[in-house]
Amino acid sequence: MDLTILFFLSSGLFLGWSLGANDAANVFGTAVGTRMVRFTTAAVICSVFVILGAVISGSGAAHTLGKLGSVNAIAGSFMAAFAAAFTVYMMTRVGLPVSTSQAIVGAIIGWNLFSGSITDVGSLIKILSTWVACPLLAGLIAVPIFKGVEKLLRRAKFHLFKLDAYTRAALIIAGAFGSYSLGANNIANVMGVFVPASPFTDFEVGDLFRVSSVQQLFLLGAIAIAVGVFTYSKRVMLTVGDGLLPLSPVAAWVVVIAHSIVLFLFSSEGLEHLLASAGLPTIPLVPVSSSQAVVSADSI
Repeated sequence: MDLTILFFLSSGLFLGWSLGANDAANVFGTAVGTRMVRFTTAAVICSVFVILGAVISGSGAAHTLGKLGSVNAIAGSFMAAFAAAFTVYMMTRVGLPVSTSQAIVGAIIGWNLFSGSITDVGSLIKILSTWVACPLLAGLIAVPIFKGVEKLLRRAKFHLFKLDAYTRAALIIAGAFGSYSLGANNIANVMGVFVPASPFTDFEVGDLFRVSSVQQLFLLGAIAIAVGVFTYSKRVMLTVGDGLLPLSPVAAWVVVIAHSIVLFLFSSEGLEHLLASAGLPTIPLVPVSSSQAVVSADSI
């Protein structure tokens, strides 16, 4: 790999690290904050599933972000990613959840203004509309799930120890799903601006599978996210899990599930194709704010 390209990619890796440090709290903050899952366990599971989500399902949201504006120079990609990364890092320093999606979109628009490039208004409106729809949808999903779980628990009358074990397992499963959705949706924020200048080439392993240059780029960004999870996410996890609103373990599970469903809906190409084939309106594949979704579900 050309060392110049690697240098410019460093800002994307910095953004990935910042995202991992900040947004891991959105999938495991409630579990860690309620002391139901240890931080180390949460960090391992989050890292594995973020990488899987980014590599397997990350292309959908990246496509929409790429339409926003032509960051057609590698230096521009570097500056956009660095500006977003620095913003997220500063918010993480004070223990606050922040939207990586909003940071990178603002950085891309700033680059477009600086370079005289055109910002695609249609794509911008689509992205802005999801910033309104995302927290509302998370809240609307959280309410029926919470009421359904409450009714189930009243009828089941689990023993306290059995309920504790089930809740821990449910939080881990929800965190894994949330981490996959986070990787699939937010890897576009980390490496989307670098897709036109990807230094990798496609390769195949026999007839088993093919790894595209974009998937390799997303893998690199996802590893940076994982490093951020391990090294700097605990403070924000505790803020989201306990500092915003004290949650019961069951409520914590509902928050993570509602947040994860929303991120999955806005990043699933399979769901988009299914809706389109049925003649139904499709859900835009857009990187949405993980922080907005979890805070909205938390507040409900």
